[in-house]
Order: sequence, then C-alpha cells, then structure tokens
Amino acid sequence: GEVEVEGIAECPAQAGREPLARYRTPHHATGLIMTDLPQAGGPMLDQAAAALTSTRTLIDSALSQLKSWTREDGRLSNARLDEHQLVSYELSLCWAECCAAQFMLEHARRAGDTFTDRLTALFCAEAVTSTCNRLRTRPQDFGLSHAQIATVCSPRAMGIFLAEQLSAANIEAIGEQVLERGADLGPDLLDERHTLMRDTFRRFADDVVAPLAEEVHRKDLIIPDEILDPLRDMGVFGLSIPESYGGLQENDREDNIGMLVVTEELSRGSLGAAGSLITRPEILARALLKGGSEEQKQHWLPKLAVGEPLCAVAVTEPNYGSDVAGVRLKATPVEGGWSLNGAKTWCTFGGKAGVLLVLARTDPDPAQGYKGLSMFLVEKPSSDGHEFEVTPDTGGKLTGRAIATIGYRGMHSYELFFDDFFVPAHNMLGGADGQGKGFYYAMAGFAGGRIQTAARAVGVMRAAFERSISYSRERVVFSHPIGDYQLTRAKLARMAAYLAASREFTYGVARLMDEGAGDMEASGAKIFTCKTAEWLTREALQIHGGMGYAEETPVSRYFVDARVLSIFEGAEETLALKVITRSLVENAA
Repeated sequence: GEVEVEGIAECPAQAGREPLARYRTPHHATGLIMTDLPQAGGPMLDQAAAALTSTRTLIDSALSQLKSWTREDGRLSNARLDEHQLVSYELSLCWAECCAAQFMLEHARRAGDTFTDRLTALFCAEAVTSTCNRLRTRPQDFGLSHAQIATVCSPRAMGIFLAEQLSAANIEAIGEQVLERGADLGPDLLDERHTLMRDTFRRFADDVVAPLAEEVHRKDLIIPDEILDPLRDMGVFGLSIPESYGGLQENDREDNIGMLVVTEELSRGSLGAAGSLITRPEILARALLKGGSEEQKQHWLPKLAVGEPLCAVAVTEPNYGSDVAGVRLKATPVEGGWSLNGAKTWCTFGGKAGVLLVLARTDPDPAQGYKGLSMFLVEKPSSDGHEFEVTPDTGGKLTGRAIATIGYRGMHSYELFFDDFFVPAHNMLGGADGQGKGFYYAMAGFAGGRIQTAARAVGVMRAAFERSISYSRERVVFSHPIGDYQLTRAKLARMAAYLAASREFTYGVARLMDEGAGDMEASGAKIFTCKTAEWLTREALQIHGGMGYAEETPVSRYFVDARVLSIFEGAEETLALKVITRSLVENAA
C-alpha cells in the first residue's frame, strides 16, 4: 500500500530536512498561424501509431530473416550471429527508438495534453524516418527489398503525416512553444509520493549539488561531505533495500520509479558529484538479495541503507569488461578464507568505499567460464585520495589509483591491485553455497543499473536543455535573441521531443520492472537515452557557441559527462549484440 505522506521541509539542504522515509519569448512572426499546423489530439496520435506499427513490421521482417540466417541445428548460433554484427547493431537501435516512441505514445494517450501530443507526433515521425533510412541504406543486408521498404515507409497517409510533422514550420512552432514554456515538457503523471520525491531532490540538486558541481569537476575532487551527509540523512542509500532490512523499499515490491526520479534529479545537479551515488548500493543490494545468506543480509543491508559504509563494485578487468565470463582475478582458498591476486579497473568510487563487491575466479580452470566465478565482499578503509594502499594485519596488500578522465569527476574510477589480499570465508557472497554463482549474482545486480543509467542520462539532458532555453532567451546576435531564429527553435523543439521520449521510455520500463519484467527493455532504454544524451548535450553546447566550449560554462561539463553513459553499465555494442538483438532474434517469428 501507499506510505502515508507527511510534511516535508521547504528545502532539504536546510536544518530540519525530512528523511526520505517520511514520504511513504518574444513572439517571432513567421507568417504561419497555428491553425495551419497539424492539430493535436486523437487523429494525430492515431496517425503516429499507424506509422509506428507499419515501421515495426519492417523490423520484425528483418529479424525473421536474420533468424533464418543464424540458426544451426534448430538453435541460434552465436558464431553465425556475429557474422551479422552491423545489421544486429542497427536493428537494436531501430527497435530501441521505436520502443521509445511507443512508450511516449502511450503516455500521451494518458496525459491528454496538447503540447505532449505535439512532441509525441514529432518524435514518432523522427523515429519512423530514422528507422526507414537505416533500412534503406543496405536493404539486402536486412533481407529486405526496396519495394518492401517503400510499401511501408512511403504510402500516402504516412507520407502526409511525416511531411506535416517534419516540416520546418511545424518544428519551429514547437520550438516557439518550448521557449514560452521553459523546461516544462508536459505532465509526467507521477503519483503524489513520487512527485514529492522529485520536488524534494530537485531542490536539493539546485541548492546543494549545483553550487558545488563546477568545483568538483574542475578540481577533480572527491564528492564532498556537504553532499554525502544530507543524502545519508534523507535515506537515499536505502531506496533499493527492503524495509525489513532498514531500507525504504516495500518488502513485497520494488519501487524503480522512486529510484529513477531521485537519480534523475541528482544527475541534473551533477552526474559525477551526485547522480551516480545510489547506483553502487543498488547493485550490491540486489546481489545480496539474490544470493546472500540471511546472516549476510542482516549484517550488510542495514549498513548500506544508511551509507555506512559506502560501497563500490569491482568487476571489470584490464582485458575483460563486458565479457564478464572472462574474469581472471584469482581467489585461492587459504586457511579461514581466500587470497585474492590480480587487477581490477574502472572501479568507480573504489577509494571512498568501505566495502567492495569483487568478482573473482574461484575455479582455476578457465574452461569453466562464468561457472567458475564467485563474489566477495572486501572490506577496506575509506580514502579520499587519488591513491591508496591497504595492508591489513591478516596479510597481503590492496592498492588503488584513480584514473584520470575527461568527465564524470567526483566519483573517481580506480585501478585496483590485489596482492595476496585475505578475505574471510564468511565474506563470500552466499557463503559456501555461493561458490561458482558469482556471475548470476552480478547479473542480478546489473539489471537495475542499466535503467538507472537511463535516468542519469535523462537528468544530464534536462540540465543541458534548461541551460539552452535560458541562453536562447538571453544571448543577442544581430540585434535579436538567438531564440528568435528558426534554427535555434528547431534545435530546441527536437531536444524537447527526444528528452520527453527518453523520460517516458525510462519511466515506462521502470513500471515494467516493478512488475518483474522489462529486463531487455531496460537495455534498450539505456542504449537510446545514452546515445540521445550525447547528441542533446552537443546541441546544447552548440547553442552556447564559444562559451559552450569554456570550462566555466556548465554545458561543457554536461557534454563530457554524457560521453561516459554509453560506455559504463554495459557498453552499447555489447547490449545491442548480446542482449537485445539476440533476444529479439530468438523470439522472432
């Protein structure tokens, strides 16, 4: 049931903040009047839905053809599928973009808002055109003919719909509305509880995170206690931990929407200084809930829920990233536990963390692949430095060094080196029963990380979008604010449409995950929103011109931060080839 909503402080940054647990333009004459434009509402959305349905039939046809090419002895052959990587990658992009359009369309039907309808129709037209153009480029590689594509993408009704939506006049008029409305993308249809969470963390991002974000980024600082301490007080680290273990999540159901709303707002303040803070405890909590012994759950989950200790995840190795089954860090049995030897890399927040979730090989036979991996909870002192060294009384050594990066600063990602580092037997996830099951526990943890990354992308995009609107109103070029010009308005209109689609894709998948489904859709949401974030922040920087390239302007930070999103929590190529297309092909008719 819903948790009772109680009063909240006016500003969570101030004393007396409530813990999260309490919340169970100038007109530009164009010569075009609005009545000349396609009208919002039922018919326009019906046209968008019809265009989308027709386009998805082409994707389905291509998937069926790919299935026929890649089967061997009645089963899907990975080797044969790898012979069609370009087609597989592009089909996954087409599928993800059309999924985003479908989720946005369903949202528009519920919202009943004219502006939302117009953004939806524009995005659906963009998605259909993008998909058809990809397929037209190399039809034979998709098992399609030009005639098939023309039949779907060029009928009169769809042609009229696309022409209306993608006309310069329509896009400019939407851009004018964007300038008038500011960052308002229409109703998000969140319930009261999630609206309160959104508003609370939006204020926190504005009042606490944003004023510190530039210093953290430009000086490459670790996240300061001015951000960490109030977030602990607000209970943010317990969002994915059940109430029975001291967290905020209901015992009998997940609340992915709540987690995403908070992630989005913190990422809007700063991706590196706040937006990624709850990803690691969420991954560790899911892994513990999946495979931890009851004793381990009782010991660790209440601690993680209050952010004491903070945690990090050490899975990637210098030669093994998305190929988790290839992990080589050795765990050798010794008296009372295990000795770890080897290297990890890209362990985000590894210095500040007091516990690391480490994936190691407990079976020395490489042929065992993922079946020879186990998870360990490695305890260590917290460090604020770019380098650290741990030499416990139990023996061995652990050293860490922060990797210099162009963005995503504040969290710091570390290279780790384990040298006969001792881990007690009771710190193997699942105890003795968990040996050889580390891969499965890792996958359980990462499922939520992908949709959360999509929310991080939405947050970064919103920050860039808001700055772009303000700058378009204020910056004067040739005696006019740049928002008076058609090209600026067109950029803002498309940014608004893609941002709205990213938000609804993310929220829609979160609702599926709350019902125990949506894992593949989460991968699609990550791919689409993260690629969109790269494009949108690039447009924001371009709108700012020379000032956008200056470090003193926040949009330069958004631009470099957005670039990491398509890489971590599953590189887009791996998700496209090994998760999305593989699943689509297996289920193709």
